[in-house]
Amino acid sequence: MFRNFKSVEKTAYGRGSFDKLSDILQPIRSEKQSYILFCLDEYFADNDSFKSRIPIQENDFLEIIEVKEEPTTELIDRLRDKYLEKGLPAGIVGIGGGSVMDVAKALSLMFTNEGSSTQYQGLNLIKKPGIWACGVPTISGTGAEVSMTAVLTGPVKKLGLKCDWTVLNQIVLDPDLIATVPDNQWFYTGMDCYIHCVESMTGDFKNSFSEAYGFKALEMCREVFLELDRTDPRSDELLMVASYMGGLSLTYSEVGVCHALSYGMSKILHTHHGIANCIAFYHLEDVYGDYVQEFKSMISKHNIDIPQGMSESWDEATIDAMTEVAYNLPHMWRHAFGENWESVLDRDRIKAWYRRM
Repeated sequence: MFRNFKSVEKTAYGRGSFDKLSDILQPIRSEKQSYILFCLDEYFADNDSFKSRIPIQENDFLEIIEVKEEPTTELIDRLRDKYLEKGLPAGIVGIGGGSVMDVAKALSLMFTNEGSSTQYQGLNLIKKPGIWACGVPTISGTGAEVSMTAVLTGPVKKLGLKCDWTVLNQIVLDPDLIATVPDNQWFYTGMDCYIHCVESMTGDFKNSFSEAYGFKALEMCREVFLELDRTDPRSDELLMVASYMGGLSLTYSEVGVCHALSYGMSKILHTHHGIANCIAFYHLEDVYGDYVQEFKSMISKHNIDIPQGMSESWDEATIDAMTEVAYNLPHMWRHAFGENWESVLDRDRIKAWYRRM
């Protein structure tokens, strides 16, 4: 398998690095002579102390991004049109979780590509590079800070804008920013990294490059979720780096069964990606074996709530709809089950997984 992917151009890492954002932005401001658009996770909407640390200048704009549901193509198109009326930004900065960084990546591209973002959901459909973009994760696990995908839910499908130009120009990894994440959300998002690595290394597209990043990220996840207490400052540092490395492992491989099932839940039920992954992975011991048992040990150690018995409230139409979304992700099934995946997977098997949940 040949892949020739672009990586993030610059990475600032370390406690306190967020307070260097002004210095990072200055060359971009000077070169483009335009405003910076800051996209901020709604988690910080009422946190004046945190917002005061964002280096907003007179002509800049701050957009609060709702994250109760995952970003949609409609949101991206609306924000693109809103800010293009003010002129093309010099750059965009996403501060928050994976959804906010996906918004920043998608907006960067849509500022320079005509039409609706729905027409670009897929691989290498973007026609022009976007504007300069920076990601500042305030929660760790999604790998959105390094991935070449901006995942969006559209009218028909949940699928990313995926190409070299999606990759951020700059990321700022400050472990201090993830210290106050609520326990359940910290776990759900951290498990996205764990599951990325499990899936990337247990399928057809795995390779030495993806395994090098994946094994190290798994080692870090085990230390964070099985050995350390949540209050140990080292856990934030390990999880932030594990997220970065897990994202790279995924970039050079692929996700599998769990992510396909979670996409169905997110599209039809609007279940957030991290918790959808956890709900699905809990019931996939027949696919991922000891990894699922290890995952359950992590749940037990941290007293995390994973919803159970959800399928009791799903009617057949709901299960059918989720199954269609999941089944129509052939690249994930090809990775999970090989070139002849259709001989071992049909819609009934997918429905059986959903009925376990």
